[in-house]
Amino acid sequence: MTNISRRGMLQATAVAGAVTATGAAKKGVTTYVFVTGANGVATADPELALRGYRTVGVELPGHGPAEQFHASYQAPQDLATFASLPSPVAGVTLDDHVAATVKAVRRAAPHGPVILVGGSLGGVVITKVADAVPDLIHRLVYDTAFCCTRLRSAADYLGTPEGKASLVPNLVKGMVADPRVIKASRTNWRTNDKEFLRAAKEAFMAEASEGEFLAMLNTLLPDESLQVPVADARGHKDRWGRVPRTYIRHAKDRTIPLALQDRMIREADAATPGNRFQVFTVEASHAPTAEATRKIIEILDRLGK
Repeated sequence: MTNISRRGMLQATAVAGAVTATGAAKKGVTTYVFVTGANGVATADPELALRGYRTVGVELPGHGPAEQFHASYQAPQDLATFASLPSPVAGVTLDDHVAATVKAVRRAAPHGPVILVGGSLGGVVITKVADAVPDLIHRLVYDTAFCCTRLRSAADYLGTPEGKASLVPNLVKGMVADPRVIKASRTNWRTNDKEFLRAAKEAFMAEASEGEFLAMLNTLLPDESLQVPVADARGHKDRWGRVPRTYIRHAKDRTIPLALQDRMIREADAATPGNRFQVFTVEASHAPTAEATRKIIEILDRLGK
């Protein structure tokens, strides 16, 4: 991390003056800051905006579509060329994701309470953001997301008995490059391979129609960092552990199985018994359908009031 510039110090002072000791801004409109999971792009929710909130998606380093998309990824695909391209996320770390998110939180906090929402792998990011700027966050929301406390990383949790039911390993057949060469994972989400598409649908969105599933799949970026899933993402009790938090369980999730979600909730609550998760449940796969998304929005709306 670079030294804080004088301008940065002034900005930090202004932000600190705009919030209370518990992290809630004194006045203003609630801002939902969304941190995507693996292979995701920065997105915000228009329905929340229509309900009067401010919403913003964090563009994580190397996750800009212009950085990841290439003519060889289009149809007809040139997979030999595609597999040889340098990756924009090679070397990208959890610290990089955290720095980008902290920047967004700092910009939003002077205008009102910040609710920081992490989905899937985005959970490891929001935990470390809360470690960095706990007083700027009104609430953390883990939407079927990794929350590391007893174990150090998302990968460690997937290696538990509860995590071994995950269907993520079935997606390896979609990889189109050697991770040791490009220093990243690269998946061909635009393939027409029926076996892979069936595996991806089961893992991500089993109850969706084919059209809804394919629409979701085509929003995913091909490349993801190898370092973020294995990074130490445990929060400190006296920083992350004092920020109010909510967990939205996805009962039909086969990427982060429900038993694994429940384990992470239990372990976090045991780490900070005075600040336990507020828990909601939706009947949804890992990637929610439009119907399930509406239920998640209702939960988020309730948290913002």
